[in-house]
Amino acid sequence: MMVNSLGRELPEKVGSYIVRPYGSEAVETAVTVRTNRTAGTRSNGGSKLLGSIVAALEACGLQSGMTISFHHSFREGDLVVGQVMAAIRELGIHDLRFAPSAVVNLSNFSLAEYVRDGTITRIEASGIRGELGDSLIDGSIRMEEPAILRPHGARPRAIEMGELAIDVAFIAVSASDEYGNSTGQIGTNICGSLGYSFIDARSARKVVAITDTLVDYPCCPASISQQYVDYVVKVDKVGDSGKIGAGAARLTKNPRDLTIAQRVAEIIAASRRFQEGFSFQTGAGAISIACTKFLSEQMERRGVTASFALGGITSGIIDMYDAGQVRVVECSQSFDARAAGAIYSRPGVREIDNADYANAYSKGNFLDHLNFGVLGALEVDTDFNVNLLTGSSGRMMGGLGGGPDVAEGADISIVTLPIVRGRTPSVVRRVFTCCTPGETVACVVTQAGIALNPHHRHYGELREDLERAGIKPVTIQELQQLAEEITGVPEPIRTTDRVVAVVEYRDGSVVDVIRETVF
Repeated sequence: MMVNSLGRELPEKVGSYIVRPYGSEAVETAVTVRTNRTAGTRSNGGSKLLGSIVAALEACGLQSGMTISFHHSFREGDLVVGQVMAAIRELGIHDLRFAPSAVVNLSNFSLAEYVRDGTITRIEASGIRGELGDSLIDGSIRMEEPAILRPHGARPRAIEMGELAIDVAFIAVSASDEYGNSTGQIGTNICGSLGYSFIDARSARKVVAITDTLVDYPCCPASISQQYVDYVVKVDKVGDSGKIGAGAARLTKNPRDLTIAQRVAEIIAASRRFQEGFSFQTGAGAISIACTKFLSEQMERRGVTASFALGGITSGIIDMYDAGQVRVVECSQSFDARAAGAIYSRPGVREIDNADYANAYSKGNFLDHLNFGVLGALEVDTDFNVNLLTGSSGRMMGGLGGGPDVAEGADISIVTLPIVRGRTPSVVRRVFTCCTPGETVACVVTQAGIALNPHHRHYGELREDLERAGIKPVTIQELQQLAEEITGVPEPIRTTDRVVAVVEYRDGSVVDVIRETVF
């Protein structure tokens, strides 16, 4: 019998997926890139422009049973996924593995319909939000194979190792020339960084760039080179830049969240690692954005600047760059329209490959040099395990994103969350789904107190630094008990034995599985 870090039994096999539990033998050496990309015929320098997405599907030879991919840089504003899926349905292609960098809430179409009719039969992503996620977890939609959920750093590793072989990658770009040089930085609808699509462009058998803005050859800047692009399609609209930040929070006015954010900034400022040239990632949640503001104030007060800020970038980080507080912004994703435009207009705001960001099994990634990582969570338990996917009702609420990568990579990883949400505790005895192993979390910050993890590698250092600053932590058990006193003990979520999703860790091992929930 195999068990995960929570002591829960794991199946040895789910469909065709072999379960290798977290903590088992992991990949120890740098991966060798394996690609199913086919060598093209010699180019004559002509246009790669086709008249429609249907024409591109036919030119690529897309057939039933293949694997397709997309990126999520347009987030809730994406219009390409719906257009491509409609064209696929028009051609009667089915039984596809749908493998985007993430599944976000899209208002323009229902991905669940394509699972119901058999167009999509397998899903691999960092998370599945909305109708599709809920339908999978409650059993109203069933797939023979479980969904595979990977953090951002695990996706390039899986592609390079040949575990995820992409037949056709559809890359939404804000501008392209007729030969395929493409970018997200200029055009009618910009999305900024295309970092999540770089591995697809390099590795997919066929690559289709889809744009609404054709520019004269050569496109400049070019995030994706012509050498990787097989075909170009112009459509009326690829996305809505104004909706890139629709799923991300703005600066909160909630006193609870502001309290948590201020405490995070105080912890960072108390650390011996908060010195000239430090590095950080704060993210795009409500608490994280407020933390960025408070961190900026601490930096100004102490007269220190950061060597780099990392990850998904918000306008708050751009403000810090403009003020000279951050030397370089390493942007894997642009979280709002202003951040999206900053790459083109500011030399120190750099678009980076997702593999450079978080792939632990490459020759090097930015997380190797990250001092502080601020992360959100749905739940944390008394062993500091983090749940990023499933809410208190058992429904799919989030995605793994880069959370597990940052928690392991950063010197000091700080998980932020309110102690309760409504009538439900957020600090619990056991998380419903383990996404980030507790040993990688340095501390948890709530409005009711700060808990340090005695099993984290830098526990002694952080405890000394907080004591020196007069910051008194509490235990995680005290936070959990207080949460239960406020809400009462919640009823356990009932599940069947049927596995609907497998939660992978950075190295391809399995941290947990999500079972069908009985509502």
